[in-house]
Amino acid sequence: MTDQITRPKALIRDLGEAAFQAHYDCDRYTATVLGNRFDYLVEHMSARLLTGAFSPVLRDFYDLACTIAGPAELGYPVPAASNGIVLMAGTTIDAVPNMVDEFGAERLHPGDVLIANDPYRTGNHNNDLVFTRPVFVDGRIVAYVTLNAHQLDMGGTVPGGFSATKQNVFENGLVLSPRLLVSQGVNVPETWSVIFDNVRMAEVLYPDMKTVCSSLELGERLVLESIERYGLGAFHGAMRYATDVAAERMALGMAELPDGDWEAEHGVDADGIDDSESYPVHVAIRKRGDRIEVDFSGTHRQARTSINATAWEVKTAIGVALKYNFDPRGRFNSGLFRNIDIVIPEGSVVSALPPDGAVFLYFEQSQVILATVLIALEKALGERAIAGDRAGTNLHTAFGAHPDGTPWVSAMQCGGEIGPFGANRHGDADTQCMSYLANGVAPSVEAIEKESPVVMLRHEPVADTAGPGVNRGGNAMLRDTLWLTDAAHSIIELRHKSVTGFGVHGGGSGVNGGVWIFPPDAEGAAIVPGTGRDSFGGGTAWAGVIDPESKAPSAAGEYVYPFANANTSVKQSVLRYITNGAGGWGDPLAREPERVLVDVRDEYVTIEGAERLYGVVVSGDPREDPEGLVLDLDATAVLREKLRAL
Repeated sequence: MTDQITRPKALIRDLGEAAFQAHYDCDRYTATVLGNRFDYLVEHMSARLLTGAFSPVLRDFYDLACTIAGPAELGYPVPAASNGIVLMAGTTIDAVPNMVDEFGAERLHPGDVLIANDPYRTGNHNNDLVFTRPVFVDGRIVAYVTLNAHQLDMGGTVPGGFSATKQNVFENGLVLSPRLLVSQGVNVPETWSVIFDNVRMAEVLYPDMKTVCSSLELGERLVLESIERYGLGAFHGAMRYATDVAAERMALGMAELPDGDWEAEHGVDADGIDDSESYPVHVAIRKRGDRIEVDFSGTHRQARTSINATAWEVKTAIGVALKYNFDPRGRFNSGLFRNIDIVIPEGSVVSALPPDGAVFLYFEQSQVILATVLIALEKALGERAIAGDRAGTNLHTAFGAHPDGTPWVSAMQCGGEIGPFGANRHGDADTQCMSYLANGVAPSVEAIEKESPVVMLRHEPVADTAGPGVNRGGNAMLRDTLWLTDAAHSIIELRHKSVTGFGVHGGGSGVNGGVWIFPPDAEGAAIVPGTGRDSFGGGTAWAGVIDPESKAPSAAGEYVYPFANANTSVKQSVLRYITNGAGGWGDPLAREPERVLVDVRDEYVTIEGAERLYGVVVSGDPREDPEGLVLDLDATAVLREKLRAL
């Protein structure tokens, strides 16, 4: 069991100084200082890896998480997690005790680094390698510093690993049970060898793994400095305090919600074998007092390919979804899970079993889980509800070889990785984001074009795709890339059949997108398409719900299965990604006309869209004369009255 319940019966804020000191072995000021120092520690570990990483997935995408945990006798409390991929931070909370308990804490020594990457032990996927270093004081373990970092490749049938077609754990890639990478400060040769005998691009992985080890040394040094200054009792007391505060804040937030039962179902379109089967996730939420139970009974059986998740991702996604609603400003740490009970059926897409229940695209299922919880809670939350984001990660991987035979990989750089959030009561949603479960960094165009044979042609929002509302959702993002050489493409598109950017509290839904490939002309010259609805005809749809005539996205169109072909392009092809739009919050007809005018000026909404979606009448030319647009308030009042009567 992790993160033991230590919170006193009284509210922490109501404890007197003597009671606080007795319970946490330090005063409030010291607990607060150390709480902030935990954040400082994990962010410095992250920064060392980010600034020294060779892999674009780490350097540009922030695909990592750092944590600090207490020892087993405290229940492995995790008081702080770094910014980055929150899914990786959440699963690391359980990965460390799983790894240490299996390997044996008694076998660990100062200077050791323990690693593992088995999804069923540590969560996430094979490429996410968990490194943890025990910190010793006077011969006993007092903490663990941990870095969960995505490796560019961990073997398997697909370079980089990003594929929905892998059908078992043997195709998935190298699996590492808990073992030492470093023993008492010395590299363990057989561990390094088994990794580099199985992976591609060792020239990238090796320096990155060395930097990870350096980051852990930094984390250990900061822990020891903190203990030396404040004392071990205060250090552990502050860990318990930070997690107790998180648990208390979540409990108080959940207690404000009326008791009730709510259900919802949501899922992915298909697996990597065919489109004959969808995979819905069913959620039943039961809230009583300050506790919530989330029950996944009735969820579809595990998929035949690697689109499954494990219980560790379920736990994290639920924690994030509930934290958004009940404690959005508090720290993310292990304490937030204490008042949440989870029922997970084994052998389902949210808790797949090996060997056939391969786990790789766990992040897609995690986003389904989070969205399903938000849908289930919408009516209960009322104006506090949160609209759906673009839902998928829209990841793209391309790989090939340079003229000299050297392999190259473009991972998570040229697809729809950047997209919109959904709106809430606080305001319009951002468009240039990732997802509710990831906090990454948009890679620079210069870096992408330097490392891969590609030219970035466009990266821009698509007008009229955001869910309308009092507060508007984020717009779909369009990205066009020109590939200069032959390249094999892997796309991750699993959520187009149904609306993903759902609106809440009367808001409208976002418009779904898709993926297209535009081949060169007969002479082999690249054709750069326009952006209007008539621009899709020259391309071939690879994913989405598509109008068969215009080949543009259409809710009434036909579903295009994204994994039907090997997806190998020819030289000078243009790849187009359009993400799904995100949902709006509140009645669109109640949005201030002046805000709609700004949206038209900024080309988030067209003049036609302003009338159709918001009942706002605007005239002028937003592209040639954006400041000359005219808002007709009288005509707007008349139009809105007509629309309300429909």
